[in-house]
Formats: sequence, C-alpha cells, structure tokens
Amino acid sequence: MDYSLTPSYLLKENMVLACGNILFADDGFSVHVIEKLHEVLTEEEKENIALVDAGAGAPQQVLTLIDSESRTKKIIVVDIIDYGLEPGEIKILEKEDLPKPEHTKLDSHDWPLSTTLYRVCRDAPHEIEFKVIGCQKKYVSEPDVVIGLSEEVQNSVDLAVDLILSEFRGQ
Repeated sequence: MDYSLTPSYLLKENMVLACGNILFADDGFSVHVIEKLHEVLTEEEKENIALVDAGAGAPQQVLTLIDSESRTKKIIVVDIIDYGLEPGEIKILEKEDLPKPEHTKLDSHDWPLSTTLYRVCRDAPHEIEFKVIGCQKKYVSEPDVVIGLSEEVQNSVDLAVDLILSEFRGQ
C-alpha cells in the first residue's frame, strides 16, 4: 500500500491534537502540553503517538484528512474550555459530553471542532476513539498578544500530561 500521500501523523495509531495559540495567554495551554509530551515520551512511544500542534485554526483541517489510509485509532484533543470551573481545573470530556452544534458558517475559525470530531469518527473506515482534555481558562487575551499562561493554567500542564500518558500507558 502506498502511504506517500498520507501525512505522517496519520500513520500512527494515536494522536494528541493541540488546539490553541501561544500568543493569547491561556489559549496556549495545549502547546505547553505538547512541548512537555515531547520531553517525557520515550522514543518507542513517539513511534506510535503523533503530537500535532494544529494551532487555533487548523484542528478541523487535520481531522478531515483522516481517510481509509489513516491508521489513527485514538485521538486526544487538548484545549482550553469555559465550563465555569475554577481556573486551571481539568475536565475530561468523552464523546457524549461534547456539544453538538450545527456547522453553519464557512469560516474555519467558527467551525465547531466537536462537529468535525463526531463526523470524522463516525465516517472513518475503522473505529476511532476520542477524548478531550480540557483546562478551564482564566484569561484569553485575544486580540491582544500576551505570551505566557496564567499561574493556575500553567500549574495544570503536568496534570494534563499525566492524564494523557495514563491513556496510552494504561495506568
């Protein structure tokens, strides 16, 4: 089978998909999680776990590339959330916990990620499991540029990494 046209991250069974932008304070949470995972994953684990920093505007596009050539079986999305929790509080969202908004706009920045996750996992030629590791934001500076996480969100990076590692290591 010729995999030359399939992006390399889709040739791994597991994907951690970071959604966020380091330019807007807590919106960079997922980027910090991915950076930490790069440090702590073993080389053997990296062979089967794709770490994808999709930024704020590209997660939907990354997911829509999943097709019959893809080997992806598990996706963990990392992002900030706004559930009215204490800043920095982590919430794991399963499929049934995600909102089901209708996609009504063509602008990719307004395209609900949960809609894409449902569709891709439903239409994939093989079963794909997914979860969202969400961190309650304290402050998002957009459109103003503020580099760095709030203390509460920064303190949650290691917990998010531990949760992701336990997903893949079966702990």
